[in-house]
Amino acid sequence: QVQLVESGGGSVQAGNSLTLSCVASGGEIEEYGMGWFRQVPGEGREFVAAITWGGGTTWYAESVEGRFTISRYDRKNTVYLRMRDLKPDDTAVYYCARASAGDRGTFYYTYKNANRYGYWGQGTQVTVSS
Repeated sequence: QVQLVESGGGSVQAGNSLTLSCVASGGEIEEYGMGWFRQVPGEGREFVAAITWGGGTTWYAESVEGRFTISRYDRKNTVYLRMRDLKPDDTAVYYCARASAGDRGTFYYTYKNANRYGYWGQGTQVTVSS
């Protein structure tokens, strides 16, 4: 069974940067698409960013485009989310997720759908103050 553990969250002032890490254990993330989602209380999980198994293609939500960068280092089973110019609206619990095995061939169409990810981390809190 794959376990995903996020880290790197914290409280920062608007305009500052944070880099989140997601370490996978119990299985390889190679050959699987990876994504970052975020959630605020009372809301569903919102797509933030995704990256293909090879790392050659990335996608971003419009709200973070140009500010966030997703990357992966498969040799360490780690996915990163570099966040710069953070805004108060970025405040949320951030979750790392691995695509479902059945979507390895269709990730280009399922990357932004939380229901198409099979494994999730516990989340890490990011709080951005004005």
